[in-house]
Formats: sequence, C-alpha cells, structure tokens
Amino acid sequence: MRLQGWMLAAAVGAALAAGAGEAPRDLKVSENRRFLQRADGTPFFWLADTAWELFHRLDREDAVRYLDVRASQGFTAIQAVALAEFDGLRAPNAYGHIPLVADDPARPDVKDGPANDYWDHVDFIVKAADERGLVVGFLPTWGDKWNKKWGQGPEIFTPENARIYGAWLGRRYRDAAVVWILGGDRPIENDRHRAIVTAMAEGLAEGDGGRHLRTFHPMGGHGSAEWFHDAKWLDFHMRQNGHGATFNPTYEKTLADYKLASPKPVIDGEPVYEGHPISFKAADHGISIAADVRRPIYWDLFSGACGHTYGHHSVWQMWTTKREPKNNPILPWTGAILEPGARQMQHARRLMESRPYFTRIPDDSVIVPSAVPNLVPGAGLKRFVATRASDGAYAMVYAPCGRPFGVRMDKVSGGTVRAWWFNPRTGAAGKAGEFPNKGERTFTPPDPGEQIDWVLVLDDATRAFPPPGAVGTGRG
Repeated sequence: MRLQGWMLAAAVGAALAAGAGEAPRDLKVSENRRFLQRADGTPFFWLADTAWELFHRLDREDAVRYLDVRASQGFTAIQAVALAEFDGLRAPNAYGHIPLVADDPARPDVKDGPANDYWDHVDFIVKAADERGLVVGFLPTWGDKWNKKWGQGPEIFTPENARIYGAWLGRRYRDAAVVWILGGDRPIENDRHRAIVTAMAEGLAEGDGGRHLRTFHPMGGHGSAEWFHDAKWLDFHMRQNGHGATFNPTYEKTLADYKLASPKPVIDGEPVYEGHPISFKAADHGISIAADVRRPIYWDLFSGACGHTYGHHSVWQMWTTKREPKNNPILPWTGAILEPGARQMQHARRLMESRPYFTRIPDDSVIVPSAVPNLVPGAGLKRFVATRASDGAYAMVYAPCGRPFGVRMDKVSGGTVRAWWFNPRTGAAGKAGEFPNKGERTFTPPDPGEQIDWVLVLDDATRAFPPPGAVGTGRG
C-alpha cells in the first residue's frame, strides 16, 4: 500500500534514532556568533566533503565504503543532495527508485516497508554517516529544480509545494544528524526564487521544530549574505568561492562576509576541487593538485571561516568509467577518495583544535608588509594570511611559499614567544625557538625559495600549549 510521506515521518524518525547508540549531535551557533558548536558547548569544526551525488548514485555497500574512508580522514560532515543534479527526478538510484511521484515535491514516493523506496536509501546513508560521527549537510534539492541554469531540471517548485516538501523532510529527519543547506548552486534572480527558498526553509523548521541549522549554498563566486544576510532563518553563511586557485579576487571574499554587521559564522562550502580544471580552463591553468586545495583551507580559516569544505572533481559526481563524465574527471571516485589533498584537510582541523577555539579572529596585521607589498603579504598563489587569539594567547601565519616575512611580536601576549613550524602536508610540528616579545622579527620557512607551504605558530610561552596539531587539546 502506498502512503503519503508525512504519515510515515514519525515512524521513520524513530527508526533513524533507534540503534544509533547516542543522542543526535545537534549543532548550534556559538555565543559570539562566529563558530559552530555542539549542544554541550564543545566546538564543532565543519570539515565537509562535497558528495553531491551520494544518495543518487551509490548503493549501500559503496556508500559505507565512502563514509568509512572520509571518517578515517578526519572529516566531520558530508554534503549531499536529495533531488540530485544528474536527472535526479527521473534517473533512478542504485535500486531503481525515484524520489517523487509525478515530479511533485508535495508527493514524495514512499512505500510501506523497509529498504523499499528512494527515501529508505537516503535514511540508510544518513544513519550510516551518524554512526561514523559525520553530520550530513543535507541539500533538499539541486538548484535547477527551481531555477533552471544547468543540470537536468525540470523546474518543479513553487512557494507552496516547497513549504510542503520542506516540512516533510523536516519531520522525517527531525532526529537525524543533519544541517539543512538550501539553494543548490543557484542565484536568487527574482522575488519568486526568494519566496521558494524562504518557504522551503520555513517548512524545514516547521517539520523539525527548528532543531537543525540552516544555510544557503550559492553559485560560484557568491555567498548567502548577498540575498539572505538578514533572514531570520539563515543560521550561518555559506560561500562558494569556486574553482579558481588564487587568493584574490576569490578567497579574499571570506573576510568580507566575516566583517558584515550582525555577524554570522562563515564557511566556504565549495572551493576549488582537487583534480578539477582550474577556473574551468584546463588548457590555460591545468588540473588542480593537493597544493591548490590546501591553500584555500588556510586562506579561509585565517580569514575568519569557522570551518571548510573540501571537494574532489571525481567524488562529487561519484564518477566511474561506466558513467558519462562531467568536465573530464581524471580517475574514478574509488581512487579519488584517497588523493593527498583529502588526507591533508584533517591537519588544518587539528591545528585549529589544538589552540583555544572560540577566541580566534582574522588579523593580517600580524604580518609586516614588505617594501613591495606584492612580495609580503603577497598576492595570487603566494598570499600570506594571519589569525590570532583575541586575547593574544597565540598567532598563526600561513606562508604559501618559502619567502622570508616579518611579524609583529606584540600581537602575542606574554614576555616570551614560543615559535613553531607546522607542516600542512603532514601535520607535524617542530620548534622554531623562543624569543623576547618585542618589536618585529623575521622568519623564513623551512623550505626557502620553494613553493611549499608552512604555518608559523607563535604562542605565549606562559600558556604551555602542546605542539600545534596535537589531538585532544585546546578545545575551549
């Protein structure tokens, strides 16, 4: 017997919660409006992977394989889409199921019994992610379902059915470990678009009782603040800084969102992917490598972001040689999940977690500009950025190349500063000496003259912090 989705929502929600072994890891915005945290007040570092086609293209065995790898690599979130880009309405999932009846968002295609429809498969993956400590950044729909730009449509949403669909999703996943991500890579071009997104966001809160955070994933080069900064439903900002590989004019925009009045946390939800044609122009710029995805995580974090999203060009589309490729992926997803950039993302997370968390602020004034500013703090691929604790407990400078640079020591508190070099490729830290806290001092990265990145960490020596990146320290 076919039942309407909302009639099954309570039972499915209970099933998702049952057997999880612990309460869902609800997230909220920190008191200072700059970070995400768990319900118990401990920091939550958003380290996500873009797995847009996860629900649509992978079977359960492959989904578990993927989630196991990402959990082992230190990721904390997975971004996936319910109504997917690649003909997600009509091309069935791995089990022959589609999500809606007659392309109607008000009629999710649900059937009685377990493992019997599209949404049962989504349930399985959401629960499997939770069991591995992963929050699902859940996109209700890819954007072409309400604003046809690319993808395979058709446009199916109105403000009325968007609210119904949102409420249904909210009820179904009320007890799941999810964060709602509206939008799906599209702009807001008119009042109707805005009304659809707003109605869906309000429907989600109606369904889950406002339990889960909500944000908006925009098109490349843009941020949610452009359309929804003052919207009450938007809990934190998401940018898509996009697939360029240089700091300016791309990743510098994170700081602009951080500086907005009435602050909200900021995350870059889609930077340049590993294995991606840089700026979509492989003939001019080539294919991105690990170094190209490492730079943005430090550029974003040191510019005020409260977390970061990684992506691989083969993984987001779950490409195999049996599928039509999108923009020339270079290897199947099963190999791409082991690429070096993915493994190196966790080092940035560990670095941030090894120092006091909620006091971190962006502050490029830590860096002493050279007589030629394009040298230091630099530009393009070679842009230096800095962050510090608001109370001076520590400061950090990201050096994307082996170029000497000066720092203002008095940005750190205490009479003595302990310096470290942190390796973004390995997560290892080595002592760089202790120095009187006065004036300016020049530091040269361990690989002078090379385009190899390092992080200089300066600590107030009286705080006796462990080595940068040490696991399980500096959580408060």
